[in-house]
Amino acid sequence: FQAALEDFNRDSSLRVGIVTGKGPVFCSGMDIGDLPYSPGPEPAVPSLMRGLETFKPLIAAIRGPALGGGLELALACDIRIAAENATFGFPEVKLGIIPGWGGTQRAIRQLAWSSAAALLLTGQIINAAEALRIGLINQVVASSELDNCVFQWAEMLCQAAPLAVQAAKEAMLKGSQLSFPEGLQLEDALCQYLKTTLDYQEGLQAYRENRPPAFKGQ
Repeated sequence: FQAALEDFNRDSSLRVGIVTGKGPVFCSGMDIGDLPYSPGPEPAVPSLMRGLETFKPLIAAIRGPALGGGLELALACDIRIAAENATFGFPEVKLGIIPGWGGTQRAIRQLAWSSAAALLLTGQIINAAEALRIGLINQVVASSELDNCVFQWAEMLCQAAPLAVQAAKEAMLKGSQLSFPEGLQLEDALCQYLKTTLDYQEGLQAYRENRPPAFKGQ
């Protein structure tokens, strides 16, 4: 998965990534039966959840359980579309641990404190309707419609200027770690850079000519 993500980052022809599970499960986390009672420290390997960033948008297509590390993976994506049978939760506290791949930090940044606390402190499992209500996901669809819906979202993202989309995500990710004035400075710097790109010129020209733009990521 990490190698695929690194390839995705390097390939300028790829504009959107879709993260999903194989079969009826998104990701149900680690196999608890294989966990040691006294594990040693884990190696610090950069991952999507911790240390490895991509400024290209990622869509999570979620069928079935997204639990523990699976929910952390979903939270590391930008757009989350769920089938009606999807479930979500952080069961770690029921095992005597807490989420270790960024779950505590992303949940409090992306959800209301009370909603994040309910998931993180109780280990409860919620359904797709409740996940939509608390803002954990963007949309719920029938399982048979999930792939089509995700591709529609991907197409919308691909129609926008790729450098602008990536700059917007960069501003969101980095800005969330900055003070408000510092975030405004970052936003301004990225905006000024985008005004030097060919895609910006193409966007203006297409608007004036009343036609769809042909962005090239330049």
